[in-house]
This record gives sequence, C-alpha cells and structure tokens, in this order.
Amino acid sequence: MTTSDRLGIASDPQQTAADHPGAAGADVVTADGKVVRKATVAGAIGSFVEWYDYGIYGLLVTYLAINIMGEAEAGGLFLTNVGFLVSFIARPFGSVICGYLGDRMGRKTLLATLLVLISAATAAIGLIPSSAAIGTAAPVLLVLLRVLQGFSAGGEVAGAMSFVGEYAPDTRRNYMMSFIAVGSFVALMFGSAFSAVLITTLGDDAMASWAWRIPFLLAVPLGYVGFYIRRQLEETPHFTALRAQNTVVRNPLKAALTSPRHLKAIALTIFLPALNGPGYYLLFVYMPTYLKTSLGDHNFSMLRALMVTAVSLVAIVICIPLMARLSDRIGRKPVLTLSAVAMAVVSYPMFLLITTGEFALACIGTTVLAIAFSGHAAVVHTVLAELFPTTVRYSAYSIGFSISTIIFGGSAPLLMTTLIESTGSNLIPAFASIITATITLVTLAFLRETKGRPLATH
Repeated sequence: MTTSDRLGIASDPQQTAADHPGAAGADVVTADGKVVRKATVAGAIGSFVEWYDYGIYGLLVTYLAINIMGEAEAGGLFLTNVGFLVSFIARPFGSVICGYLGDRMGRKTLLATLLVLISAATAAIGLIPSSAAIGTAAPVLLVLLRVLQGFSAGGEVAGAMSFVGEYAPDTRRNYMMSFIAVGSFVALMFGSAFSAVLITTLGDDAMASWAWRIPFLLAVPLGYVGFYIRRQLEETPHFTALRAQNTVVRNPLKAALTSPRHLKAIALTIFLPALNGPGYYLLFVYMPTYLKTSLGDHNFSMLRALMVTAVSLVAIVICIPLMARLSDRIGRKPVLTLSAVAMAVVSYPMFLLITTGEFALACIGTTVLAIAFSGHAAVVHTVLAELFPTTVRYSAYSIGFSISTIIFGGSAPLLMTTLIESTGSNLIPAFASIITATITLVTLAFLRETKGRPLATH
C-alpha cells in the first residue's frame, strides 16, 4: 500500500477525476491572464495589509511592554508575549467561523471584511492609554484586541491562499500563490523600516513615550486601500462553478471533520508547516526583541536589531518567487525537503554568529537562515491548498493551519523568552528550528506530490 493510499488520496489525477465527479474542475471556467494577475496583486496587497497589522505587534513588543505593562524587563516582556499567544489561541475560532462562511458564501466578501476587522483592531492598539493612566485596564484591552486580530488572521491565510490558488493556472499555481507570502514578508520589512525611521528621526525616548503608536495608527489608511482592492474582484472560478452546479456543501465543517480523507489531510496541514513557526515568527517577528533583550552583554539597540531583521527580509523576499518557480518545475516535495534539511543544518552555526553581537555577523546569520527558510515559505501554503477540494478547502485548510500555528508558532516568543531566561542559553531558537525542521521532514514522507495537478472541486 502506498503512502497516498494510506492517506485516502488518489495518486493519479485521471483516477481522481473519475472517482470524484468534478474533481479535476472540468466545469470551471479558466480566468484569462489579466484577471489572474489582478487576483494575484489583490492577494499580495491584502496579505501586505493583514500581516503589517499583525506583525507590527511583534516588532514593537518592547515598547508595548513599557507602556501597556509598565516595564521592559523580562516580566513585562513575558506578559506582552502572552498577548501574542492569546491571538493565536483565537485563531481556530476565526478559522472555524470564517472557513464555514468562506465555503458557504464565497471568498471575496469575507476576505475584504477580515481586512477591516484586523485594521480596526490594530489602530485601536495604538490608542490604548498607558498602564500609568488606566492601570490593569491597559493590558486587558490589549489582550482583547489581540484576540480580535487573531480571529481575523485565523480566517485570512487559508482564504487568501485559496482565493489566488483557485484563479491560478495549474502549471504556475505555486508562483502565483507565492506573492501572498512575499506580501507578508514585505509587510514585515516595511514595518521594520518604518519603525527604524521613526527611531532615527524621533529618538528612542520619543518612541517609548508616544511615537510607538504611529505604526499602529497607520493601519487605518492601509486597511482602506486593501479593502477597496479586494472588493473590486469577482468570486473565484472554482467557487463560481460550485454555485453554478448547485454543489456548494451545506455544512463544510461537518464534511471536513467526518471524512477520513479530509481528516488525514488536516493532520498533514498541522505537522507539515511545523518549520513555519521558528521560520516566520522567530526569524522575523520575534527577532528584533530577541536581539535587543536576550543576548546579555551583546544586546543590540532596537534600531540595529530592526536593521538586521530588514536585511534578512530583503533576502527572503527575493528568494521566495525563485523557490516557487523551482517548485512548479521539479515538484513541491523536493523544494520543501531541501529547505527543511538546510534549516536543520545551518540553524546552530548561524545562531552562533547572531549571538556574537557583531552587526555584520548577525546580518550574515539571519540572511543565511532566511535563504534556507525561503523554500518552505514559498511552497508550503500551495501544498496545503492543493490537499483539499473546493467544497471544504477554506474550512479544512484554516482549521489545520491554525492548530499548527498554535503549537509551533504562537507560543514561540513566549516559550523562547521563558527558556532563555531559565536556561541562560541564547541558542534556544536554534534548537527550536532544528526540531521543527525534523518534524516537517518526517511529515513529508506521508505527502504525495501535487505539482501541476488540477485543484479538486469535490
């Protein structure tokens, strides 16, 4: 019995189409190139807005600790990182509700609405009075707004990836979808650069006092732009075909959670992105805080920490489309395997460079890690979208990936802060990267190749 048979997923695309009518999307009207490019741009810009809003929290966590929690030392950072964790706990609720609505009503309107929700929550964080003014109400408000951000993010990833994936041609799907990942990293790069400019222009004291609010308030105009762009697009060809055939599933959650085939695919969706937690949240979102607070005598200033992060972000933004093109040519599994092996091999030596406290060595370390991780970042979400049919894609993908993010990503900053403090070792993130890379490698043994296959409809 093959691995594909054990998963209950056919290995032959012709067999899939025969066994599951409409599985190969025979009744789907393919969008022309101009519409596909427009959908890709809309997905990337929407991703930029969503992940700027979400990522700016991690970039400015030290200033939040000072103002909302009252201190910037380990205790304040611990409490602030709890705010980071609760947003991930909220993600499955967003995944369940948004996934259900997305598979029942369509992707377009829901994705536009999610942008409004997260942008409003982000701007509201920038308006929270300090703990000196309102006491414990400040951290309570922060936690509530992080829950709203987490709810929105829980519905965003699978929705945006499904949206672009259902527009993209089979032979270039990964390349088209990779620009959503690019959008998320450009958002972090913009957030890092914008924060660095504010620190340089206004000074660290002004940032700690009031200027930290500016990046959060920028969410208002960015959110409007993203909402406007997403509202201009039509529903995806795949979901439109479901409506035309009157085959939209009445209860997609039930369909996803009662089918052995879908449950096995959801399990893959939980464990395959294990590397995504250390890769994304530790290397890019948490890295400025790590460099500023966790290296003892080698601590960086916030400005230098943001500059180190920005250099690695440039590297991964360049590499992601290249890795996606390679995946469309040679397959998803080879690129994912190469990336996981590379992360397992280079994590320890590169973190040794980072922990020297030397700016140039830290830039080399984070850049090499970014290049190693780029194959995973470019490919993993395309694979997850390709695992499910259109009828349950949004629901099943959302649920699995949100659970994965809680386990391997959401707890990362809190866990790293706690372990570094308790062990005295600032190399803890390197071990986290090696362990999760190994989990991803093991999971790849149970994954069938999906390159070039039509998206399943039913």
